[in-house]
Amino acid sequence: MTGSMNYGRYYHSATVLTNGKVLVAGGMNNYTNTLNSAEFYDPDTGRWTFTGSMNNARSLHRSTLLNNGKVLVTGGYITGDIYVQSAELYDPTSEYWTLMGNMNSARYSHTASLLSNGKVLVTGGVFNSQYLNTAELYDPSTGMWTNVANMNFARSYHTACTLSNGQVLVTGGDGLISTLRSSEIYDLSANTWIMQSDMYIARKFHTASVLYNGKVLVISGVDRITSNYNYGSELYDASTNVWTKLNNINASRSFHSTFVLTNDRVFIIGGQGSSGVLSSTELYDPSTGMWTPGPSMNIARTCHTACKLTNGKILVAGGRNQMAVTLSSAEFYQT
Repeated sequence: MTGSMNYGRYYHSATVLTNGKVLVAGGMNNYTNTLNSAEFYDPDTGRWTFTGSMNNARSLHRSTLLNNGKVLVTGGYITGDIYVQSAELYDPTSEYWTLMGNMNSARYSHTASLLSNGKVLVTGGVFNSQYLNTAELYDPSTGMWTNVANMNFARSYHTACTLSNGQVLVTGGDGLISTLRSSEIYDLSANTWIMQSDMYIARKFHTASVLYNGKVLVISGVDRITSNYNYGSELYDASTNVWTKLNNINASRSFHSTFVLTNDRVFIIGGQGSSGVLSSTELYDPSTGMWTPGPSMNIARTCHTACKLTNGKILVAGGRNQMAVTLSSAEFYQT
């Protein structure tokens, strides 16, 4: 265990800054309290310290570390069915937040991907209880938002990851009628979305990780229609547009977190599955295709954040436990 945050929070964001500190922002403290507070964790001192508060409270937002070292926070949700359209920048030097131009659409549970040109692609999400197919680009050099081509499917609670060729792969999520198996790729140079092969399993609240060989590993999740948590994992090869079924993980889970370690093994942490909120972790070895149990966390948690520090440790913070209690605790895993 490490020191606790000043506030318990879930549906928050966590970003590793260029100075090695971790910025935690927003989230929910309980069902009726959405936070605008922010704090950072200093690995050198082991302490959590308040920093400047955001201009808007928000949860289920997204944070992106820009190439200039600042952090872009986008969208979010405030209890009372308030949808956040604003974006703001955190400057680690001044510790202040500055409101930027609003996105073209208010949204939460969207994705935000840093592109090779330094711009940020935002996709999908929820607005006014409707799932969105819209996408837009943020340009840090101008502070402006520009609408780009719409996705082929409206989706939320999906994943997006930037591939080695600079394109962005979007997978799954909730759609207008059902949870989705579909995947599509955004080509920035052509401003087009290209449909890819369907995954084997419809899923939302899953994770997608780019491996060192360029393939994408998608893990677990849940299906809205059946309410079933799935054990399935699959691997996407962009060069062939083929999904390959892999061995099942040991525990079904959603709202988990996933990291690619330096040995190309994949580490999966916590979440909620068919057996409840989990403290367990697992490791995937691409050389064998097998999942093996990892060390359990001290506290079962879901809707937490996890980030890899510059010293190689993984910091897990906040979330909720089996009794739906909001957590302020944090803990380390040494890779």
